[in-house]
Amino acid sequence: MAPHRTRWATGVILTAIMAAALAACSDDGSASSAVSKAASAAQSVGGQATAAVSSLASQASEALASATAEAGRRLDKIKGGVDARGDVRLGAPATASDGRTTVEVTAENTEDSTKSFAVQVNFKDSGGNLLDTVVVTVSKVPAGKSGTGTARSTHELSGKVKAEAGRALRY
Repeated sequence: MAPHRTRWATGVILTAIMAAALAACSDDGSASSAVSKAASAAQSVGGQATAAVSSLASQASEALASATAEAGRRLDKIKGGVDARGDVRLGAPATASDGRTTVEVTAENTEDSTKSFAVQVNFKDSGGNLLDTVVVTVSKVPAGKSGTGTARSTHELSGKVKAEAGRALRY
């Protein structure tokens, strides 16, 4: 869960507790009544906040599954592609001015004719969990030369991000 969502949910819960405590004091003024009403309000709002956070996590998971499926479809469309993972290198991930993570992809063409490369780049967190995946094309690399492209995450990624090559095809 993102830190700002946790702070938001905590803020909502604390606000509900404070509001319930103030409202409860105007009823019979007893501390136990105020605490009971505050706890009840916190449970109600806490449940709503938990549901909202859970919904956001589910949406993020669905988006990642969709991006992974799309990357697979793009690579599967390439006819006559040959495994080229050994000919691909990734640079160090960096954060662009728009907040997205980028990484330079270098493809070395070891063939005797011009080739293009399609490379799936997986962005992962420090624990190895997949955060995003994209496909970058390095087009028309001359025989015996290297070409470069830039992989760019589909959204902002937080924390320390690692990039690794998934599938890579030369065609």
